[in-house]
Amino acid sequence: MKTQTRGPVPLEQQLCYSIHSASMAIQRAYKPLLDELGLTYPQYLVLNVLWREDAQSVGSIADQLALESSTLTPLLKRLEAAGLVSRLRNPDNERQVVISLTASGGALKSKAGCLGDALLQASGQTPEALGVLNNEVRRLRDAIYASTGDWNLSGA
Repeated sequence: MKTQTRGPVPLEQQLCYSIHSASMAIQRAYKPLLDELGLTYPQYLVLNVLWREDAQSVGSIADQLALESSTLTPLLKRLEAAGLVSRLRNPDNERQVVISLTASGGALKSKAGCLGDALLQASGQTPEALGVLNNEVRRLRDAIYASTGDWNLSGA
């Protein structure tokens, strides 16, 4: 009996593509607001991590964003040049750089609240519906990372 070889599932039916393209759509909805704040989306993510807990190591921020420290460093340098964060060597461990919010970086937190409103408006969803969807996507992410062992879930 001959087995039939199947090709990949069409792109629009793949969950990975749906999540990826939804992420891109959200970033596009945020872009005008981020432009007003002078931020890129990755910079906004870094600031979110610091707004939750200030003065963190580069490695800690990278872990929470599932990024490599080497990817994060140029972004942090740009945030520092913009006056939003400071980068200082840890006096107890010279190899470790600690990132802290400046007054300007901290002040952006209240201005960035409008991004959630923009997502609600653009999506036409209720806060409750988006909360349920967010929990489902997070559970999926956590299950995949738990399976692959590629990311420390403690920071997420």
